[in-house]
Order: sequence, then structure tokens, then C-alpha cells
Amino acid sequence: MTAQLAFVYLPTGVFILLFVAVFIFALYAQIRVSSAYNKNARIPSRGRITGREAAQAVMAHAGITDVQIAETSGHLTDHYDPVHKRLVLSSENYRGTSLAALGVAAHEAGHAIQHATGYSMLKARMALVPTTQFVSQILPFVILGSFFFVRGLTGIVLDIAIICYAVLSLFQLITLPVEFDASRRAKTQLVQLGIIDRDEMPGVSQTLNAAALTYVAAFVGALLNLLYLLSRRE
Repeated sequence: MTAQLAFVYLPTGVFILLFVAVFIFALYAQIRVSSAYNKNARIPSRGRITGREAAQAVMAHAGITDVQIAETSGHLTDHYDPVHKRLVLSSENYRGTSLAALGVAAHEAGHAIQHATGYSMLKARMALVPTTQFVSQILPFVILGSFFFVRGLTGIVLDIAIICYAVLSLFQLITLPVEFDASRRAKTQLVQLGIIDRDEMPGVSQTLNAAALTYVAAFVGALLNLLYLLSRRE
């Protein structure tokens, strides 16, 4: 019955069209992120404040003094580690003074504020991290095993794959408000603290809004895979 209902609403042809649409959207999101970041990385802020200084100022204003700001290599490898309370910025954003660097740095500081204030969606995402990491590790073996050792994705192997994608979909769904909220906090703080002028905000917004599209694409992709697997159940 589950398969019949799924195919009534999402026939095979529709699935193919949706997969193509999601692939194109994900590709567009990546291109837009790269384009927006590269464009605004060439625009220096008037205040000439570095990404590290901006992140530190945003956190200090929120009363956060126990988060280490570290520099790392790579392109757009910026992240906040809530377990070790480390805000990690790529060299270009750690030392850079561009609108893109300030936007990314303030965004990561936004995550630190979420952590310090006990933001519920961040806590939910943190709780899901171990499970998400586990299913992400076993999923490739489940998919490969279904082709080499059993007759495709059927039975218990299909059920395991469904559980994996259900976890991934939930994680990506929870990630959306976490990332949107961090960007909102970043935009507000950058102007309130005088790190950038209001007329510089479009460059920051363009960078952060483009990055948000990648999270939307990740969620839609995981959800579509889940729906496809559900449609295969008998």
C-alpha cells in the first residue's frame, strides 16, 4: 500500500524530473556561493577590521569570552565547533577585511551566540550529530551491498537505507533554522557594532544568502532520496 500511494503521488517520471531539478538547483547554489563570495571578497570594508576581529567583537558584545578563534587552511572551511568551543576561520576570512570575510566570521560568531544562549534548534542539531555521522558512514556500504550481495534495495536493506535518509533529512531540516538564525544575528551585529556601514550590508547579505541556498539544496536532496526509497517499499 505504501508503494502504491507513493507512486500515485510521485510516479517514476516525476521522480526523475525532481532529481534533475534538485541536481540543477544544487549546482546553481554552489555556483552562486562561489560567485557571491569571490565578488565580495574583493570589496574591502571601510573599517578595515579583520574577520578575526569582527568575530571577537560580536562574541564579546554577547558576553562570550571562552571561545577560541583559530585559523585553518582551505577555502570556506569556516565553522564553529560547539564541543571544543572553537570558532575556526579559513585564512582568507581570518585575516581578510573584505565584506565576505566579515560576513562569514560574524555568521560563525552567531553560532557561538546560539550555543551560549542555549538556542533550541542548535541543541537539537548537536544531539543528532553522532547519529548523523554514523548513518553517513554506513550508508555507502548499504547502497553498495544492495547491488553486490543482495538483489537490489529490498527487504531489510531497504529499511536500513530509509532510516539513514530519514535521519539525514531530519538533520538537514533542523540545520535550516540554525543557519538562517546565525546569518540574521550576524547581519544585525555587524551594523549595531559599527563594524560595517549600512550601505555595505548588501555585500554581506549577498554572501550569506547565497550560502543559505546550499543548505536548502542539501535538505531537498535528502528528502527526495527518502521519498524515493519509501516508494520502493511493498
